[in-house]
Amino acid sequence: MRELTVLGLETSCDETAAAVVRGLPPGRGTILSDIVFSQLEAHRPYGGVVPEIAARAHVERLDGIVEEALAKAKVHLADLDAIAATAGPGLIGGVMVGLTTAKALALASAKPLVAVNHLEAHALSARLSDGVAFPFLLLLISGGHCQLLAVENVGRYRRYGTTIDDAVGEAFDKTAKLLGLPYPGGPAIELAARSGNPKRHALPRPMVGRAGADFSFSGLKTAVRQIVAQERPRAEDMAASFQAAVVDVLTDRSRAAMTFFRRDFPDSEHPAFAVAGGVAANAAIGSALSSLAAREGFATKIPPPGLCTDNAAMVAWAGVERGQLSLFDAMDVAPRARWPLDALGGERLGVQSA
Repeated sequence: MRELTVLGLETSCDETAAAVVRGLPPGRGTILSDIVFSQLEAHRPYGGVVPEIAARAHVERLDGIVEEALAKAKVHLADLDAIAATAGPGLIGGVMVGLTTAKALALASAKPLVAVNHLEAHALSARLSDGVAFPFLLLLISGGHCQLLAVENVGRYRRYGTTIDDAVGEAFDKTAKLLGLPYPGGPAIELAARSGNPKRHALPRPMVGRAGADFSFSGLKTAVRQIVAQERPRAEDMAASFQAAVVDVLTDRSRAAMTFFRRDFPDSEHPAFAVAGGVAANAAIGSALSSLAAREGFATKIPPPGLCTDNAAMVAWAGVERGQLSLFDAMDVAPRARWPLDALGGERLGVQSA
């Protein structure tokens, strides 16, 4: 095996990104360039991502960002081993832009194509940043996803828990909107919570103590809405109370998943607990999960904030991982709005109890 150099493209939501990464699994990889254009200002007036605006911005920006990524990495298309792009899940218009561009680049340069599952890119980011060995436990928390999985290998995942309603990042955004805080809601709530009283409001902890490792956040969001409608609370206190409830839910569900992981992988003496996705950048959540992992005998691995939010470096690294296994894709591969990790070949486990 040798190091591979891969160009990655990410257009699944509201970041237009391109990156060049070089490495040999399990990593750490070398990020030669990582260019991200955020569409935040375009979507801020709407309080969320508008798919049509996002797709148009990808079309307008992606070619220039690819050129910038190659120039910063000091490589040409001929120097690459593969072209990787997010092929789903995500907003279908944006996914189509990135995947079509990757196909054109692959054809023009006679390089193989890797159609990357966006969730797998998040899952493998801890290998890019920390060289984490298989198997490891993953908590994936973002605006659209909230899952606990055992990462057994590239393309092989055991799902221990998922949200039965809202993703945690979505709950942050909607709670921030209720409190009159700016978009995106996650950073706004984290900032407000620093000067708030986390015990001011008695909010529910959905699913805590239940069998399994599934999540639920709609009841928590509803409780916030009711209090806001009745009391008009101080935003800082409500933000702190909400964040504390989320921390309790995430730690309880992660603790359950750690029990399942120990049962399924008894020979893994010092397993890693990786946390990925945009919500992983929240310092309070990261601190609580790190403390939990230390108590349970897991080594916490949280990639740097820039690798937690959507980026192309993780897509390029997924291309490195899949490229080493010759898992390349044909030019007729289709973009997907939905594409669960289970569909990559892993098991879908309905875990009832430890």
